[in-house]
Amino acid sequence: MKLGYTIIYVPNVLASIEFYEKAFGMQRGFVHEGGDYGELVTGETTLSFAAHSLGHSNLPNGYVEASGSLKPLGIEIALVTDDVTAAHAKALAAGATELKAPVLKPWGQTVSYLRCPDGSLVELCTPVG
Repeated sequence: MKLGYTIIYVPNVLASIEFYEKAFGMQRGFVHEGGDYGELVTGETTLSFAAHSLGHSNLPNGYVEASGSLKPLGIEIALVTDDVTAAHAKALAAGATELKAPVLKPWGQTVSYLRCPDGSLVELCTPVG
């Protein structure tokens, strides 16, 4: 078994893809013509977005929408970069909300936390080790 993709249910798939392109320099992959599903090229595992309407059809008993939650959900997307400070500033300029400014951890890794306009939680971090 291997992780195939991560899907974030969002209010507007194209807006989320455009934010990740602008904030993090990611490249758009497949985007469904109906606009209810899209992917970013992130390596072997795809980061994907799906419309809440699709999420509600998949999960008829509902779920917590990150975009409607006052606090971020207890799951994050970690993006690895050599320059957390610059990446953090670029994401803020693109519309992210700062949850924690870049900080150096005792094990030598620099990390920061942001909340994207769609409500998703992103950790920016340097490589471990």
